[in-house]
Amino acid sequence: MQLQTASVSEVGGRSRNEDAYGEWRRDHLLACVVADGAGGHGGGDAASRIVVDTVCAELERVTAAGLALSAPNLMRILLRANDAIVDAQETGGGLEHMRSTAVLLAIDEQAQSAAWAHCGDTRLYCFRNGATRVQTQDHSLVQSMLDAKLLESQDVRHHPRRNVLFAALGTADELPIAVSGEPFPLADGDAFLLCTDGFWEYVDEAAMIDAIGRAASPSAWLERLAARVADSARPGHDNFTATAVWIGEPPQTTILRTR
Repeated sequence: MQLQTASVSEVGGRSRNEDAYGEWRRDHLLACVVADGAGGHGGGDAASRIVVDTVCAELERVTAAGLALSAPNLMRILLRANDAIVDAQETGGGLEHMRSTAVLLAIDEQAQSAAWAHCGDTRLYCFRNGATRVQTQDHSLVQSMLDAKLLESQDVRHHPRRNVLFAALGTADELPIAVSGEPFPLADGDAFLLCTDGFWEYVDEAAMIDAIGRAASPSAWLERLAARVADSARPGHDNFTATAVWIGEPPQTTILRTR
């Protein structure tokens, strides 16, 4: 099974980039993580970097123990990242309130399956045959309004309270982490996208799908989407980060539709 990956991370209109991403490989396993930190005074930078470093270290530990990168184990890995942020908060130095969202994808080439876990509003998508096959659900106020049918989907990206989260890593209390459940069977042409809210806020799912059919590689796909963010974003807009993973031959866009 051929796997191609690419990532992009830009400071946007901010003074520093508080996003972080990482890629980990071992034998037939691939994992990608994207994190979006917050907290000010360098706290966001620290929180997202702690997430990526902890996740990569935990992936090594879990696989060395002979454990699968299943959805429950990915959830445990994000919980360890949460604990690492909480521990770092106690050192002070302006880090007391730092938090981070995160999404973690693991692919087993041998089993031809994927699993994922996420917390906050950093998203995972899987596009297949010109359709949105998977889209994670944000832990946010606007997502709860959408679920309650108090908000239309087209209004989510522009709602004045779209940044209000119900969950983020760096929480000492019980933390909700969403997982994929059963192993997700991969298909040739699948395109995964992991991205922060600074990215998906300016690129809707139809545009993501359309750009797949116009790109010959995941890096070209991300270049197109990043250019769209830069063209559409408001002055002072957020950092934006995305990682793309393509399975097998380049995806083909034949039908444009979203869930």
